[in-house]
Amino acid sequence: MDVITTAKRPRVLFIIHDVYQEDNFFPMGPGYLTAALRRAGCDVEVYAMDVFHYTNDQLANHLDSSQYDLICCGFLAARFKETILGLSDTVNAHKKDAWYVLGGHGPSPIAEYVLKMTGADVAAIGEAELTIVELARCKVDGGDLADVKGIAYRLNGDVCINERNKPVRDLDALGSPAWDLFPMEEYTTCLKLSGMSQSDRAFAVLSNRGCVNRCNFCYRLEKGIRGRSIPGIIEEMRTLQDTYGITYFFFIDELFVYSKKRVRDFGKALKESGIKAMLNVESRVDVFDEEIAETLKEIGCVFINIGFESTSQRVLDRMHKNVTVEQNYRAAEITKSMGIGVGLNCIWGEPGDDEETLRSNVDFIMKYNLYDQIRTIRPVTPYPGCDLYYDAIEMGLLKGPEDFFERFVNSDLLTVNFTGIPDKRCYELLLDANRRLITDHFKHTSGDMAAATGLIEKFRQLYAGEITTFRGARSDDSLEHKRRSL
Repeated sequence: MDVITTAKRPRVLFIIHDVYQEDNFFPMGPGYLTAALRRAGCDVEVYAMDVFHYTNDQLANHLDSSQYDLICCGFLAARFKETILGLSDTVNAHKKDAWYVLGGHGPSPIAEYVLKMTGADVAAIGEAELTIVELARCKVDGGDLADVKGIAYRLNGDVCINERNKPVRDLDALGSPAWDLFPMEEYTTCLKLSGMSQSDRAFAVLSNRGCVNRCNFCYRLEKGIRGRSIPGIIEEMRTLQDTYGITYFFFIDELFVYSKKRVRDFGKALKESGIKAMLNVESRVDVFDEEIAETLKEIGCVFINIGFESTSQRVLDRMHKNVTVEQNYRAAEITKSMGIGVGLNCIWGEPGDDEETLRSNVDFIMKYNLYDQIRTIRPVTPYPGCDLYYDAIEMGLLKGPEDFFERFVNSDLLTVNFTGIPDKRCYELLLDANRRLITDHFKHTSGDMAAATGLIEKFRQLYAGEITTFRGARSDDSLEHKRRSL
């Protein structure tokens, strides 16, 4: 990474926007970007609205009392209308001469639309460790944004989109996130995941970027998969354990298990390191087998999150999942027989889905559920950038980003209906499916059927349009009053 050599050290603020919940995941993207900026010689601050639930008025006061060159915020599309538009109004009114920069999965595929709607100066497109340093240098040197790779920017009322930066191949060169800039006490104590006790501390590790597949509902910043070195991952885990007392590592890779050899090598290295901790990882079913399950269990894996998605081969094929129903059932059998917690992720509403595929998905979850989590089924959402989004446009079901955000409320509701079943009937089916799943969960866990009834009622209200901000069975909507105050 280049070091910025200028008389003025760029001052950069990263805003971590609120998600209105208490269980906040460490913002890995800003973690790596702040580390890249600091290595390059920038002064960097983090404003954690997610953890401390600062309001936009408090943000305005902070900006009024400070001076920055870049004010940055990353987001996912699901938060655009609810959070980012209002936050952008605040930043634009109080940024002084700073450049307001948006980035991440939300703006990358629809940068022109996002810039026009938010009034932001720049949108970073794709992975941005190289881009953000170039951008900071451009700002303090009075350079030309046309020379900065990996951005879209506004110029005289138009939006210009530059050539993209190539993704970093050597992920070890990026080092670790700048954890010390973030409120680590809050991030390491707020999550209680499958297998944890009250005294355990959980934290995220990224061991690779990308995936070996491209499902039609998934959007990623770059193509292919790139892995960090295993010694680098182990050393990072050791540092997190020694510095922050982490006893539970959840790997936020899109795909942790993509190679038998890599899993074996990681297992061997972790054993030799002497690190004792619980692990939570992601896998596909076509790579997963008894050997991998045994290796993971030996090194402390207590939960494997798997995107099964559907029990219909027709639907899996339409998703471009490149797996079989038989592989789905085999992977579920393995995890259940070994007593490893498993994320039984199924979605519904893809082209080819019908009433029978939904019933089959529910039966699958109930058969293999170990009740580590409350499992429910959501309709698929064609977020901008994924293949299904462009399919929806081609099919005449969606017109573009403006139409998407006018329709999108949250991911438990239909944004685009691909099934041909009337919306009202879709919601009746989803309510019945999730009633079965929620009732089954509480019968096998606490036995608190009043809690089950209350949760089912929230789904009924959501599907009926009586409430809109409820975000599913595993969400915490206790901060609804804070959302209304923004």
